Amino acid sequence: MADALLQAAPWWAWGGFHAFIFFMLALDLGVFNRRIHAPSMREAAAWSAVWIVLAMGFCGLIFWGEGTQKGLEWMTGYVLEKSLSVDNLFVFVLVFQSFEVDLRHQHRVLFWGVLGALIMRAAMILAGTALLNRFEWMMYVFGGFLVYTGLKMLLVKEKEADPADNWMVRTFRRLVPFDEKGGHEHLTVLKAGRRYATPMLLVLLTIEVTDLVFAVDSIPAVLAVTRDPFVVYTSNIFAILGLRSLYFLLAKMMDRFHHLKTGLAVVLAFVGVKMCVAEWVHIPVQYSLLVIASVLAGSVVASLAWPAERGEGA
Repeated sequence: MADALLQAAPWWAWGGFHAFIFFMLALDLGVFNRRIHAPSMREAAAWSAVWIVLAMGFCGLIFWGEGTQKGLEWMTGYVLEKSLSVDNLFVFVLVFQSFEVDLRHQHRVLFWGVLGALIMRAAMILAGTALLNRFEWMMYVFGGFLVYTGLKMLLVKEKEADPADNWMVRTFRRLVPFDEKGGHEHLTVLKAGRRYATPMLLVLLTIEVTDLVFAVDSIPAVLAVTRDPFVVYTSNIFAILGLRSLYFLLAKMMDRFHHLKTGLAVVLAFVGVKMCVAEWVHIPVQYSLLVIASVLAGSVVASLAWPAERGEGA
């Protein structure tokens, strides 16, 4: 496995990337957001812009160091993962509403959620690339799964479940000492010499499981674009790092993008078909990027042009 990683990029590229990411996260939480507060729209917009600029700068390094093909693969992976991650925002809103998490505590929950996502995404990307490289027929399994997921999103209207009342939450409450009034400032509290989990820890676990579920869709989608683990991983991480700021920027107007899920369904189906027919039909990555960007832009424009009627959900 280590050999495969070093074939994709030298050790200093992996080390430098992680050093930079952890430095930015430390700067984010330890300096700019050390005080617990609710990020303003201006602050969220500024941090969203920072992460996008950093992502584009990193993409420029890929273009410069690895060439046009790798650069286009990175950009396509980033756009794909960024768009699919937006679907997470709908669930985040539901989770925070269900657990009644105050806006000023949501940023910290999402910060720790990102750290967990770094580990889970790395494991899933390594497993996915290893499976595809060892068993070529897994390409059809991943592709078929993406087509199925896209069609399901397009045709089946799922009911919104209450995140505070699912099997994981019930099991956690039953097995772990839990303080219902522990608040959202700390993951655990100490009472009478005994350690108790707080609602914040339960919210964090729910966010992590949500990200894991979405990663099952998004990572195979990016693997349909490239099997280079460095390109897949770094584009994934840059996409989800900006997700927290994007959440605070869009949380109050998520219901306006009611056609976005349709666009995401079409994109998933497209990359799934692309993966299944790759042996016979080669679709250049620049065309894939054009299709994905056009579909997503079209779904956003359609949402704004034809607003949902009052009471109609996303």
